[in-house]
Amino acid sequence: MLNAEVKRELTEILGSSYCKDDPQSLVTHSYDGTPMLQSLPELVIYPENTKQVSQVMKVLNHYKIPLIGRGSGTNLCGGTVPVEGGVVMVMHRMNQILEVDIENLTATVQPGLNTKKFSQHVEALGLFYPPDPSSMSISTLGGNIAECSGGLRGLKYGTTKDYVIGLEAVLANGEVIRTGGKLMKDVAGYDVTKLLVGSEGTLAIITEATLKLIPPPQYKKTMLAMYSDLYDAARTVSKIIESRMIPATLEFLDNATLQVVDDYAQLGLPREMEAILIIEQDGDKGSVERDIARITEICHSEQAKQVSVAGSLEEAEKLLTARRSAFTALARLKPTTILEDATVPRSKIADMVLEINRIAKKYNVQICTFGHAGDGNLHPTATTDVRDTDEIHRVEAAFAEIFEATIRLGGTITGEHGVGVVKAPFLEWKVGPAGIEIMKGIKHAFDPNNILNPGKIFAKESRKRVVIQRG
Repeated sequence: MLNAEVKRELTEILGSSYCKDDPQSLVTHSYDGTPMLQSLPELVIYPENTKQVSQVMKVLNHYKIPLIGRGSGTNLCGGTVPVEGGVVMVMHRMNQILEVDIENLTATVQPGLNTKKFSQHVEALGLFYPPDPSSMSISTLGGNIAECSGGLRGLKYGTTKDYVIGLEAVLANGEVIRTGGKLMKDVAGYDVTKLLVGSEGTLAIITEATLKLIPPPQYKKTMLAMYSDLYDAARTVSKIIESRMIPATLEFLDNATLQVVDDYAQLGLPREMEAILIIEQDGDKGSVERDIARITEICHSEQAKQVSVAGSLEEAEKLLTARRSAFTALARLKPTTILEDATVPRSKIADMVLEINRIAKKYNVQICTFGHAGDGNLHPTATTDVRDTDEIHRVEAAFAEIFEATIRLGGTITGEHGVGVVKAPFLEWKVGPAGIEIMKGIKHAFDPNNILNPGKIFAKESRKRVVIQRG
């Protein structure tokens, strides 16, 4: 509970303009991109630099008050909802590109920097930062690091963790640590950098990041493959990877999704098709042309009804816009949209798509499926209404069974959205009791008073797993 003394100390550190407890500020920071989850903080603060973050942490640790770090709040796992009250620390004032080092191909940034703004900046310098979460127009790099965000280009280029090579972070007790650096090799002790990436703000507050940059691809082509059978489309994904080609982007949209996307974006998509694949390859011109020709052959061999290659940059961008707008388009259907990210080995994509459809039919709920099929990351998305309690219960039961199917197929409960609050009851299904205890030990070592984003990752009770036997 924040008392007057705590607020006074924080105000002395930050200034009264950057400590807010008015109703509008508290409500605005009581929720994130996750549906059906809200909890009021007691104070919202806006630090300007690492020194202020350190001073704030010393005060909050002394009084054992929860602290939730926040970027733009676009996450979908409840990761920035202050479920135990306390203080929300918004990082938007720390939004600078501190350095772009051309000699070492690195950039040093603050956590509040917008992802798209950063990508555009380095591209203007002739460099490339591949991570491209669908929320990149809104999200911050600090939020991307906290959640280890993925994106459309994750198949070929990897995700956020593959580009964070150094961090400055403030521990719960206010101490400042630095990990990694402008190094391609560093095995001096445990890899704390990688440990902090994806830790969802539960171990430390990131105040600076050193990111790896790469040369941009010289050439790219984008294509659309259309299928009258959903299983054929899913099987094509496995066949492309099996042929030892790694496209830059390999995205899947089922019929329900593409119809909604076309209504929203008016892109002229093939509404009668059961599924489409959006495929992009980049690299040198010769290899891209060869790969696109080979991928076209594979699509036809797997019963694609039509395959077309974008004839211009504008046409290619329209196709990628279709995929990026999927969640926004689906969110217009009903008051409540629940987007998940079940992830399986790429060879199991077709089986997982069939399981999702079977489960949706079993529970009589509408689930649209799209996602980064090339890396096995599917996004089954339920459109529903929180006021319909019976349907909400059926949706929850359906997703529990989808998670069970994912585990049974060798997958995981989350590929890029994080655990947060939503997936916490299911985490033990993936890592086991011993894994949970190891993680709790790490948490305690970093944050013995449990003030950093409490109530996330570790559930008070794990959900009982009911193994579905398939005959």
